[in-house]
Amino acid sequence: MKKILQTILIIAVCTGIVTGCTEGTLSPPADVKVAALKGPSSIGMVKLMDDADNGTIQTNNFSFDIFASADEVVPKIVQRQIDIAALPANLASVLFNNTKGNVQVIAVGTLGMLYVVESGKTVTSIEDLRGKTVYAGFKGKSPEYDFNYILKSNGIDPVKDINIEWKSEHTESVAALAANNNAIAVLPQPFATTAQLSNKNIRAALDLNKEWEKIQEKHANPSSLVTGVVVARTEFIKQNPEALNDFLDRYMQSAEFAINKVEETASLVEKYNIFPAAVAKKAIPYCNITFIKGQEMKKKLSGYLNILFKQNPQSVGGKLPNDDFYFIR
Repeated sequence: MKKILQTILIIAVCTGIVTGCTEGTLSPPADVKVAALKGPSSIGMVKLMDDADNGTIQTNNFSFDIFASADEVVPKIVQRQIDIAALPANLASVLFNNTKGNVQVIAVGTLGMLYVVESGKTVTSIEDLRGKTVYAGFKGKSPEYDFNYILKSNGIDPVKDINIEWKSEHTESVAALAANNNAIAVLPQPFATTAQLSNKNIRAALDLNKEWEKIQEKHANPSSLVTGVVVARTEFIKQNPEALNDFLDRYMQSAEFAINKVEETASLVEKYNIFPAAVAKKAIPYCNITFIKGQEMKKKLSGYLNILFKQNPQSVGGKLPNDDFYFIR
């Protein structure tokens, strides 16, 4: 009887140890607040948003807010009201520099989505823009530097060889296309698609992402035209590594869903009031939705930021971010 009791005691102690160890290794669900932007950068996230809202995710509590402007998001990151956020690539660098490393980029979500659009049939190459008037609505923002880089790389001076007529909004460029024969504009998605849907005479003449890639083919370490990235607060990353990995895995799956299931994604885009499903269905294949992480992310993004820095150091926050900017798990 004594041996039986000893055996039971040993089993109980061992069970307690195993149970305690098991419970100790399982982190409780984390509350993760994510900010998305009303535009193409949200497309890769909408399936994850929908899964979170439907309660199908049990590992962590992901909640999403969609903002009209990155300017609304930045102060919320600084004030720790948001843990993870989609941002323009250059703004992520600015935020990293201005906060002395309080954010890290965790993934690239969108590549170039700028298009030369015209209401005629005069443009088949970048050279065809020489001497023309081009409407654009991104003065002082990273697309201006992207466009200038492509022009200069093709031997066109953005000041002397082309007349860029700046508009305050992309919708004004769309209106100018519709109002003038043979008009030319540089538009991002989904505005390029919206223009085409509103007027059958408007066509996408050049994909500037492809033009960028043509230029980069000549370089030993080619970069990519990176439009949007996803960042996380450095403090959040350190305190919630499992939740961050969970987010990255689910975000990757969500991005793949957006790329491969366009019609279903378009419905979700409309559900979350990002833009109408009809526009989304046409635009998604041209938004260059992606998911790039780790060393590949660092290579593509660092090269892109270097190109912006050479044009205007302030566009990336005055200096290029160091290696701490890039989260590599």
